[in-house]
Amino acid sequence: MRKKTLITGCSGFLGNHLFLKMQCLSFPVMSLGRTKPKNVSSSDHIYSNLSANSEFIDALKDTSTIIHCAARVHVMNNTLSDSLEVYREVNVAGTLNLAKQAINAGVRRFIFISSIKVNGESTPVNKPFRFDDERSPEDPYGQSKSEAEEQLLQLAKETGLEVVIIRPTLVYGPGVKANFSALMNLVSKGVPLPFGCITDNKRSLVSVDNLVDLIITCIDHPKAINEVFLVSDGYDVSTSEMVRKMAVVLNKPQIQIPIPKYCYRLAGKVFGKEDVVHRLLDSLQVDISHTKKTLDWTPPQSIDDGFRNAANAFMENKLKG
Repeated sequence: MRKKTLITGCSGFLGNHLFLKMQCLSFPVMSLGRTKPKNVSSSDHIYSNLSANSEFIDALKDTSTIIHCAARVHVMNNTLSDSLEVYREVNVAGTLNLAKQAINAGVRRFIFISSIKVNGESTPVNKPFRFDDERSPEDPYGQSKSEAEEQLLQLAKETGLEVVIIRPTLVYGPGVKANFSALMNLVSKGVPLPFGCITDNKRSLVSVDNLVDLIITCIDHPKAINEVFLVSDGYDVSTSEMVRKMAVVLNKPQIQIPIPKYCYRLAGKVFGKEDVVHRLLDSLQVDISHTKKTLDWTPPQSIDDGFRNAANAFMENKLKG
């Protein structure tokens, strides 16, 4: 009988999709976290905080693989130095505590869901991040993920724990929140949008279905051990093209007004939203050739199908609300 897989962070977007998919595939799987997800039964969930002092002995019994999706993503009302320490408490100290106890419990493989922010925040057009680029995080979240990666790989060298690191780009899909959902909401209104000039940037995205497929591939793949994998849909889009694709799947008009980019940059400075403007105007691309070649893996879902699934769920939720 196959030992179980333990997934952390199942109350989050990715973790929940992953848990339900693995259940559908008849994997023995358990959820670990301080909150029980709504669609996970009490018998399949173990309550625990992720910290440097947490005990995971009971959760790790008969476990062969951990898929670590849980992380601190947001810190509110903190200075930069304070927020880094708060991120480290969970994303570094909590992660290493879980990994060390996993080793003692005989866990074979630890799959760490990191972030493309470990590589950086943007790329020149058509000069994507690679898996073997030097880490260059620019914010506390990215730095904490980078530190966790480094310490996990060192732990793997010292103990034989099989570590797999996956760095997703922006993840979207049914039920997604934040920026992708906000943009889709704008497009769903059917009004002209001011993105007509943002045609020469490129962004790599990954559907949650493609990311889940890659994670499941890494559970047993012999060539995944102690590797870093970047992941995307394999098709990069400009902001304008992203809006067009959303409009198509939402069956809305595709009118985009060509507002010059300098207007965005000026507005960003005036209203203190420069980070939002950077995400609209800049590029962030990843090269997934190493992932595809090493694992003999190809994203099973096209970006058009990924957008369609996200749009269908968005509209269903809108009708309910």
